[in-house]
Amino acid sequence: MRNFSGVELAFYRESGSPTISTDTSYILVDNFPKLGLLSALSFLEWVSENPEGVISLPVSKTAQHFLMNCHMLLTGWENSAGKTIRGKYGLSSIPKPDLRGLHFVQSGEFYPIHSTQHNSLWNYADTHYIKGFGLDPEKALLINSDKIRLAEGKSYDEIFPGYLIDLSLRFREARNHQEKLQQESIFRIDNWCDEYEAKIREKGGIGFYLGGIGPDGHIAFNTRGANHYDSTRLTTTNFETQAITAGDLGGIEVSRNRLVITIGLGTLTFNPENKAIIYAAGEAIADVIRDSVESKPNNLYPATALQKLENSRFYLTRGAAVKLKDSIRDYYTGSPWNHRKTERSVIDLCKKINKFGHKLSLEDLKADEFCSMIPDLNENTVQSVIDSVIARIRRGMQKETGQVYYHTGPHHDDIMLGIMPVTNRQSRESSNNMHFCVLTSGFNAVTNRFLLELLKDTLKLIRKGKIEMINYPDFFESGYQYKWDKDVYHYLDHIAAMDEEGKRRGVCHRLVRGIVAHQQLKSQHELTEFIKHNIKVLESSYDGAKNPPPIQHMKATIRELEEELVWAHYGIPVKNVHHLHLGFYTDSSGVGPNKERDVMPILNEFRKYKPTVISLAMDPEGSGPDTHYKVLQAIAGAVSEWDKEEDLSGLRIIGYRNVWFRYNPWDVEVIVPVSMNSLAVLDKSFTDCYLSQVNASFPSYQLDGKFSELTQRVWMEQHKQIQLLLGKNFFYENESPLLRATHGLIYMRELNVKEFLREANLLGKSVEGLF
Repeated sequence: MRNFSGVELAFYRESGSPTISTDTSYILVDNFPKLGLLSALSFLEWVSENPEGVISLPVSKTAQHFLMNCHMLLTGWENSAGKTIRGKYGLSSIPKPDLRGLHFVQSGEFYPIHSTQHNSLWNYADTHYIKGFGLDPEKALLINSDKIRLAEGKSYDEIFPGYLIDLSLRFREARNHQEKLQQESIFRIDNWCDEYEAKIREKGGIGFYLGGIGPDGHIAFNTRGANHYDSTRLTTTNFETQAITAGDLGGIEVSRNRLVITIGLGTLTFNPENKAIIYAAGEAIADVIRDSVESKPNNLYPATALQKLENSRFYLTRGAAVKLKDSIRDYYTGSPWNHRKTERSVIDLCKKINKFGHKLSLEDLKADEFCSMIPDLNENTVQSVIDSVIARIRRGMQKETGQVYYHTGPHHDDIMLGIMPVTNRQSRESSNNMHFCVLTSGFNAVTNRFLLELLKDTLKLIRKGKIEMINYPDFFESGYQYKWDKDVYHYLDHIAAMDEEGKRRGVCHRLVRGIVAHQQLKSQHELTEFIKHNIKVLESSYDGAKNPPPIQHMKATIRELEEELVWAHYGIPVKNVHHLHLGFYTDSSGVGPNKERDVMPILNEFRKYKPTVISLAMDPEGSGPDTHYKVLQAIAGAVSEWDKEEDLSGLRIIGYRNVWFRYNPWDVEVIVPVSMNSLAVLDKSFTDCYLSQVNASFPSYQLDGKFSELTQRVWMEQHKQIQLLLGKNFFYENESPLLRATHGLIYMRELNVKEFLREANLLGKSVEGLF
């Protein structure tokens, strides 16, 4: 079967996957942990047959479950649990593999970067594979920036100030002495890369490769457009890669200018026996997986270079595979037909043949592979879809009164980017009570550079006597606790006055309050010394370094002010904007929500405010248990406990998505029209209030710009999707002023408690294998 190994065949049969129609082989699993188990078993199976083979393994956080399962299997090889797993997946007769004979090859590294930094890929490889697996360092090929000799024996800090490397020096004349040193150093690095490649080939090439895939389809650091015959080299990256590495390197400002050393696609395919495995989880990567698996070899899709390898394959979760033709076909044929399938097939057909819904003929439907499956297909089929979509839009226009809304977001700005037009309309009704709750501190979204400049400005203002509140006699005793609403009100005054200096001073005021409150400082001297000390800490920190708790808290203070400013635009007081700081966010173990630490704070909020409507980010299976997923499970835990105490039959749960994931119109119960005015308000509010985010230091790979701009694009594209079904005239000729002004749409779920808890449980199974 498809040249599958014993382990792969066992997983393929277990998955109940449809027949594979693609040239590239793939295996589906149900969840992220099982993806790690499949990868680990496949690796150990290969090692048992190639104990001195050449391997290249992932050097990123996506390797979490692979590493965990490898250690679990190796330490428990002969215990009952280990024997059960090995027996189930075809390894019962294989002795425990010895990894010490393996030759490890590091696939890529940022350049330059100090190898001792926690965010260097060398450090990851050394920690998890050389030390963690007990591999022989003498047999390993590692990319250590510190050991690549440059011109005149100088360091890269001296040769490349600011770590800026101009690769055009490969082809042009150096203009000065510094450029001559840089040019010589670049050629030295190129020679090092050639030697690295030669060493790999001297070993016979890579025999087992396991790695992830980027949002542009990159393999190692071979980005979209990479030549399929490239070898190891120093190269630039593209925006998508820079966006996803921004979190590791301390912001897009850093990753945009950081080069990489990477093995090439030609390196991976040099050994024709290489078992090259690409693993992927989550719906966010589904488009890339479709293009990589179903396309013929093409420079736009780097993974297609692996098709020349007989043993290449993809290991995928069902979410990652959701857009494969085989998966779509299985969606339609694998379960009884329902109206949701009718909606999907008709809406997709409109796009496929670029035809408005009301112009689709019965012949169009019959000619389509999936529409032709619709039971009792007739002239009214399309109208039934149009009617059900319009009903969702009408539901999204309903005015509600007397509600207690408790809107939640995993991070600051998630609520705004998900449903701001919805919350704005709710807040206009005086009988509604509005609450906004951010469940994490969000400090990871603030760069060191942003905080450093803010601390310097704060110190200057203190020295000039411009932070007047610290001179009040009771400020350090109790005064710092008061007038938080006044801070917000004054900042909004400065927005209205277009006073940038006043806005900056307002942020510094709030930062001082937060510092004094958290650090319990007792004097202006203690305050200035604290600020000066942390300026030094930040100046001596490398980009992407882990922050100590005081700096984390200052960053969180900034994020809290930003959230309060947004909702103050609509008269929401500070006391109605809640900051829960759930503990899992700072738990480096990666463990999910804990009842006492994470669930109880939410439950106490529900008990106190008794919401009638709760909203939350309800994302699909992602690449693992990320923050959005953990928050969802914590909220589900709180709702479940609250349901035991009170009658929640009238409680509604609103599920939204924003820039990271999208709903389909057939997935949701409610569609909300978004006017041009709402789009303008969204962008202006984001720009004025989310000060640390305006420069998009940690952007989405989908857009090199502000999140508010990406949100607008998402809502506009969703409007275009429905416009193609309903016709443009449905909007511009509609009797409703709101619909006539509509140029965006928001897709939302609306569930009761039972439905929500069932959805959360299903998501738990897909992400963590929970039962």
